Amino acid sequence: MYEINKAAVIGAGTMGLGIAGQLANAGVEVLLLDRASDGEDRNAIAKRAIERLLDKSQPGLLREDFAGRITLGNVEDDMHRLADADWIAEAVVERLAIKKALYQQIDGVRKPGSIVSSNTSTIPISLLVEDMPEAFREEFAITHFFNPVRFMRLLELVRGENTRQAVVDCLEQFCESRLGKGIVVCNDTPGFLGNRVGVFAIQTALHEAFRMGLEPEEADAVFGRPMGIPKTGVFGLYDLIGIDLMSDVAKSLVAILPEHDAFHRVSAEIPVMQRMIAEGHLGNKGRKGGFYRADPAGGTDRQTLDFASFAYRTFERSKPQVAIDAELAGDFTLLLDDQGVHGTYAWEILASTLCYAAALVPDVNESLVAIDDAMKLGYNWLQGPFEMIDAIGVDRFVARLQGEQRKVPAFLQAAAGRSFYRVQNGVLQYLLASGEYRDLQRAPGVTRFSELRQTLTPELENRVASYFVLPRDIGLIEFHSKANTLDGESMRLVADALRHAEVNLQGLVIHNDAQHFSCGVNLEGVLHHIAGADWSGLDGFLDHFQQTCLALRYSSIPVVAAPSGLSLGGGFEVVLHTDKVVFHANSVTGLVESMVGVVPGGGGVKEMLYRWYEHHGDIHKAAWDAFMNVGYGKTATSPLQAAPMMLFREGTDTYVMNRDRLLDTATDAVIELARDYTPERRGPLKMAGRDTWGEMVAWLEKTRDKGHLTPHDVSTGAEIAMITTGGDVAAGTSMTEKEICALERKAFLTLARTPETRARIEHMLSFGTPLRN
Repeated sequence: MYEINKAAVIGAGTMGLGIAGQLANAGVEVLLLDRASDGEDRNAIAKRAIERLLDKSQPGLLREDFAGRITLGNVEDDMHRLADADWIAEAVVERLAIKKALYQQIDGVRKPGSIVSSNTSTIPISLLVEDMPEAFREEFAITHFFNPVRFMRLLELVRGENTRQAVVDCLEQFCESRLGKGIVVCNDTPGFLGNRVGVFAIQTALHEAFRMGLEPEEADAVFGRPMGIPKTGVFGLYDLIGIDLMSDVAKSLVAILPEHDAFHRVSAEIPVMQRMIAEGHLGNKGRKGGFYRADPAGGTDRQTLDFASFAYRTFERSKPQVAIDAELAGDFTLLLDDQGVHGTYAWEILASTLCYAAALVPDVNESLVAIDDAMKLGYNWLQGPFEMIDAIGVDRFVARLQGEQRKVPAFLQAAAGRSFYRVQNGVLQYLLASGEYRDLQRAPGVTRFSELRQTLTPELENRVASYFVLPRDIGLIEFHSKANTLDGESMRLVADALRHAEVNLQGLVIHNDAQHFSCGVNLEGVLHHIAGADWSGLDGFLDHFQQTCLALRYSSIPVVAAPSGLSLGGGFEVVLHTDKVVFHANSVTGLVESMVGVVPGGGGVKEMLYRWYEHHGDIHKAAWDAFMNVGYGKTATSPLQAAPMMLFREGTDTYVMNRDRLLDTATDAVIELARDYTPERRGPLKMAGRDTWGEMVAWLEKTRDKGHLTPHDVSTGAEIAMITTGGDVAAGTSMTEKEICALERKAFLTLARTPETRARIEHMLSFGTPLRN
């Protein structure tokens, strides 16, 4: 009955603009209206909004020309144009009277059978439509997107008392498959789910930090990656969003939540923060900074606000050892074993937050899966609250709560002796408030490997990677190291899995459900070789990496990669050697090794040279384009942006808007390829030779003399030029893939011997980030 082909968005602020951009990304023609301007251009407000959508630091569009799918207008002159829209999304200011007046206008012009929704995060649907006719109420819902709309996966879909099921079904299907959202259907309760639990956790972390006298760095070191949540922590998150805005969010929840709600215990304003707001210390958006700030003198060190003196001091980089251990192990429960102040801080946050989430079942939402999804998709937690309780152990968690005389929610008591999730007869199930279990079922075409893997036993496994056999006789390789960086063990498992799959299966998928597919080769291992002058060991690692990638390319069975998040450096070199790639629409890809003073050593330069040659048919042009792309470490933030860089093969590779559809799309691709599969065979390339190499080196030296490159950049670029041209050979000299790979290893080893490369790698390590190229 309902179908969305054309849409309209009213409100060109941050959220409305993001919704319009995502509709354009999905190929939908969209009308974007805002207030009329007083000047000559009545649509000036909406036009300025489009400029923000094209911001290169966080682009709202997969490709800039998609802005052409957005028609601009204003609410004084263009309301009649809403008659063409199948879906009208309202995203104006959170003031009930303004929304109600707007709905009266919309209802006067919309066509019968069109859907209307609000992006409100605080106003109950019952109040929004209380003055509207029944026909309007039946076709009205709340569609609460999270910011930034393109990148945040959660959409909370709220139905009203009169909303037709067909309306809910249409919005759920469209927003999941076309807009790429994970849908959580919510009841019309205050704060819905994501913000209710998420802001409670943030406020708890904030108040406990102040109560326990922790410094911001200490608190953020615990309430961050070690706990399986984003690295910003609580003070960093307040700075990111805006201290004044986050304070307003907390106040809005205070106003709408029931008097008995536990949120009120962590909602009181904190004096030092009141002073910060009054004096303009609002976070990243303000010149004065917030809890943290950049050095105003231009230094590289961050600074932290000292609460006692209200002056900034040097940022403390050292982290509590328990936080380091938990992050490295990927096990937040290690925090709870610590008896010190940092373990106590972690426990106080988790005890309160997990109990708060459990208390919402079944009155606020009958499904614990909805709450877990809300936190994973809307707040980027690695695990939802109930998954975390299972990781701790229900009985262990309850026993500690009871030992401290804390109230244990009824749903948590009902899980005693059991777990919230279980696998029964090969099917993942979750617990209901009634005490029964229900199969966890996703929409057709949607599979999260993090859920599927719980029902499988690895065929092969080591500490950094695993190999599974899926239904339909398809193998799957999963990386699971920190940031999924790759080392010798990773590639040995790839090689072993490929050999098994070639004998026993019809194809292979390389995929994981982590935040990032792979951030590259683990440079810790590289640095270990460099520090020990173990050049033969480093060459052996690179040679095995290359041979494994070539084995993927020339396998007797089809190999499909399905990456999301970052696929960089060595991780992207694996992707480059597969028959087909199913990208997520927000995938970030590129060969970035030059940024740390080395070259791609796994066949990446070779692959780019071949791709550019296949594009141009001219080896001279191909050599230059590969040289420039690899030398500058160019990356793309979407597959469509990647296509002109030859990082995405139009006609071969594809992409999906919803990352939860990656695995099913990839396995379907394997089945299709396997029907008549013959591996591609490439002949040698006739290289551009020494003259082109000389041209490139001269260009590098000229660019250095202009101050745009460092001496080591020139050294790195010269090695890349050597690979793309063949180096000191005559033009037209033939080289095979393996011979070009050998040039990569030679270049990598040459640069690895330099103190500059070692210094760059060590500099990355000093920030405590995953080592990646």
